[in-house]
Amino acid sequence: MDYWTVGLYKKGAFSSLRFHENHKSKPLSINKTEKEENALFLAPFVATPTSVVRQMLILADLQPGEVLFDLGSGDGRAVIMAAKDFGATSIGVELRDDLAKRALNSIQELDLSEKIRIIQKDIFTVNLSTANVVFLYLTTSANEKIKPKLEAELESGTRVVSHDYEILGWKPLKVDTFCENPKLGYPSHTLYVYKR
Repeated sequence: MDYWTVGLYKKGAFSSLRFHENHKSKPLSINKTEKEENALFLAPFVATPTSVVRQMLILADLQPGEVLFDLGSGDGRAVIMAAKDFGATSIGVELRDDLAKRALNSIQELDLSEKIRIIQKDIFTVNLSTANVVFLYLTTSANEKIKPKLEAELESGTRVVSHDYEILGWKPLKVDTFCENPKLGYPSHTLYVYKR
């Protein structure tokens, strides 16, 4: 049977509903842990295309030996690329159990466990003071919620790179419109780089 999954937000909680492809409205199962029920979900998981991840890391000028934090690291593609291709130490922060497990599996398969750590916690509970680069693909409203934490914890010189959503009130160092497929002329992504 083919299924598709939908994420729902309700009073600060996130539910994942599984439907049969031809089914109109009745959920077949609800997968929600107590941790997910009580945690603050800032944005849905939408994977950043790998070419966009690479461009974001280039724009952020990520250097070997630097520390990258990906807030809402999903399947781990940004932390993996940062460690494997840029020589950074990477820390992914991901609340969802399924995504954290998927990231850890990929990290182990690539033998990158020494360079990457996945923290399965709410991003508001993780200390960011060791970051050289912070990678974001949240929303403008989520960036607004995380902004006070970034301002309080990031050291001077830390770069913050955000995919498609700006951080209101901060002046970007760079804004890049990146086209995934230049031959077609789309899809394009706006990438913001900030420096604390």
